[in-house]
Amino acid sequence: MRPLIKATESVLYSLVTSLTLALTACSQSDVSLEDHSERNAHIHRTHAVVTANKHASEIGREILRAGGNAMDAAVASQIALTFVEPHETGLGGGGFMLYFDAESGEQFMYDGRETAPAAAEEDWFQWWGWPLHHYLAVTRGRSVGVPGMLAMLYKAHQDHGQLEWNELFTATIELADAGIPMPPRLQRQMAADRTLGWFGDVKDMFETSPGSDEPRLRNPELAATLSRLAAEGPDAFYLGSIGDAYRARAAQRWPMRGELTAKDFASYEAVLRDPLCGEYRGWRICSAAPPSSGSITMLQILGMLEPHDVGSMQPDSPEFIHLYAEASRLAFADRQYYIGDPAFATVDGGALVNPDYLAQRSRLIRSGRAARQANPGEPYGRLEIDDAEPVREDDEYGTSHLSVVDSKGNAVALTGSIEAPFGSRMVAAGLMLNNQLTDFAFEPTLSDRLSPNRVEPGKRPRSSMAPTFIFNAEGELTYILGSRGGSRIIGYVTKTVIGIIDWQLSLQRSIDLPNLLHRGERLEVEQGTNLQDRIEALEALGHKVDLEILDSGVHGIERVDNGWRGAADKRMEGAVYGD
Repeated sequence: MRPLIKATESVLYSLVTSLTLALTACSQSDVSLEDHSERNAHIHRTHAVVTANKHASEIGREILRAGGNAMDAAVASQIALTFVEPHETGLGGGGFMLYFDAESGEQFMYDGRETAPAAAEEDWFQWWGWPLHHYLAVTRGRSVGVPGMLAMLYKAHQDHGQLEWNELFTATIELADAGIPMPPRLQRQMAADRTLGWFGDVKDMFETSPGSDEPRLRNPELAATLSRLAAEGPDAFYLGSIGDAYRARAAQRWPMRGELTAKDFASYEAVLRDPLCGEYRGWRICSAAPPSSGSITMLQILGMLEPHDVGSMQPDSPEFIHLYAEASRLAFADRQYYIGDPAFATVDGGALVNPDYLAQRSRLIRSGRAARQANPGEPYGRLEIDDAEPVREDDEYGTSHLSVVDSKGNAVALTGSIEAPFGSRMVAAGLMLNNQLTDFAFEPTLSDRLSPNRVEPGKRPRSSMAPTFIFNAEGELTYILGSRGGSRIIGYVTKTVIGIIDWQLSLQRSIDLPNLLHRGERLEVEQGTNLQDRIEALEALGHKVDLEILDSGVHGIERVDNGWRGAADKRMEGAVYGD
């Protein structure tokens, strides 16, 4: 029966893939290294908030004005994003947060990644032995993990917040009940994703109010949910009826129904970890440690670039693009081979970002030719594992990032996600259900070894989120940043770091640079930029080049004389608010 099943699935794959989200194109990007764009930008002398939506940024600023600190503002802004950016992030998903305590100089990482239910098995995303196509798996009940965002926000707020928990919900409850004009980007994504009409949950969630002159986003069911969470705390979700509704909805999707249980929810815990840090040209860069691959992969790319004079290269030169692409390929090979949930897989982050190891790996990069295949290395052993399986790209592109700094210099970088845009296309209690479990490897083995990211009960899938702090040579927190974009996050944030450090551009100018990345299979360059003019030269070097709409979403804050300056990705609808 397998050939028939496989043929049938191939037809379905083609159908679903043809109807996936078409994102909006970016405008032409100027790659000149002369940095004039931020000379007259507004400097915030006390505090700043940058998110993907003006309402969320404004709510964060008002919390700071009311005496809250960076943690309070970040939590309030993330709650707001649950309403204003529901297709990317929210309390129905998970994320990672970095917190910097200015008084002590300490950093804290909070892991709110989703977990697989106790019923999960290695073949969770297989059908009669065949791995499902990613887009078919996204909408299955099995794609839904135990959400970690709410637990993470509560734990971090208990540790570092100043205002009362319930105060952080008030503004969003009012917005969700009254409604706002439908964000233009949300309208575009809804129009472009023709699969949404198949799912009544999503259609109902975004239905225009009768008699309205303009499309409006309103979610009174979410307002009621937030009111309960404000009054009762996370128990209303993890132990109460809100969680019951969430699990019941995932269990209704057939075939491959969700198998989340009350015990799975009751046992969920957000984890306090140490961020993983490394050095690059005298700067200290810290980001999310496993189960996120963000820090390790970014630090590996930078470590392999360190022996090269990147500062003398133009951002759009084939020389730089080739070097960056080859370093990224090698880093993503290690990512696939080694990184998973540290509770299930041994991940020696220190060895993987060791400067000596990366310097040796860098010597594998040939200046005139792309490698036939980029293989993982072996710290303290072989530089290349020749019989390794080729790297597979991850098919996930959603997520949102916010950055906050308060008047005392406390800071938060928070990346949150429901995984794919519109998640699993299911809604319960006003919350969009995540599909984060599709971040697991669908096949449990890699060549002759078990995948560190295979599905296992209670496990957290590998992530690419990279909330990031950058400290200058004097140890001052100088940049707070992160991005949306699935596994492309790593490339987006790394490109921005290179712009800041190697080309000494402002944060905004670094974000504006054309996007390019290599996740192991192909070199992706941003459509609508003059990187298009380099495709022929890059193909001559042996690269497989694809022109893509690379909608990043890097939002950050940089320290400047007399204050802070926010930067929002022009490819999104991000907004900077501060005083």
